[in-house]
Amino acid sequence: MQAHICTVCGYVYDVQSADRDVENNLIPFENLDPDWQCPVCGVRLDLFKPITEERLPDVSVSDAKKRM
Repeated sequence: MQAHICTVCGYVYDVQSADRDVENNLIPFENLDPDWQCPVCGVRLDLFKPITEERLPDVSVSDAKKRM
């Protein structure tokens, strides 16, 4: 499963290293409800992009909130 990054705040949605602070974070990104929003900045799914690099950035909800 591919991880996705929020293009606004940098939050990474990754099922394999699921952030237990986020509801629904065990659901594959492709299966999320269309109304799901970034837990940090509240943007829609369409503002996330797939991460294609081998190494994912280590950004949890608390880390991303610190950036904002």
